[in-house]
Amino acid sequence: MSDAPAENGAEKPQQPQVTSRVLAQYIRDMSFENILAQKGVQGDAQPEIQVQVNLDARKRTADNQFEIITKLNITSKTKEKGEPLFVLEIEYAGVFHVEGVPEEQMHPYLLIECPRITFPFLRRIVSDVTRDGGFPPLNLETIDFLALYRSELARRAETEKAKAN
Repeated sequence: MSDAPAENGAEKPQQPQVTSRVLAQYIRDMSFENILAQKGVQGDAQPEIQVQVNLDARKRTADNQFEIITKLNITSKTKEKGEPLFVLEIEYAGVFHVEGVPEEQMHPYLLIECPRITFPFLRRIVSDVTRDGGFPPLNLETIDFLALYRSELARRAETEKAKAN
């Protein structure tokens, strides 16, 4: 018996090593409007909060660099009358250096994995801004970026289908 491992002569092709790192994170644009303080609201102001999320990915001029922008539009209205309490619009960007991701997987990687990395920082900013704006801090629920990506693909497919008819 030999101690040498059995070889079948075929080597597995090496999978490229995926490397990703955050080069920068920053607020691209932000607006907070405290409508309650400006106009006042009558009675009990039980809030109803609505959050809209959009994502954008852009290739940068440097090799393997991408800017991923998470856009939130958060509106708070009274449950009873639908009177606006506040509006927060924010675009939060992360600049990533990404290597080793196959071309066909790059789009989902950029719009699913990258926003997952920056989301905790965006969540903290939203909490701080709402608290500093005179409201209880808004702690956003975790966003399912995979589901968001899939729903956007389905929406685009429906739009293309409607255009074809």
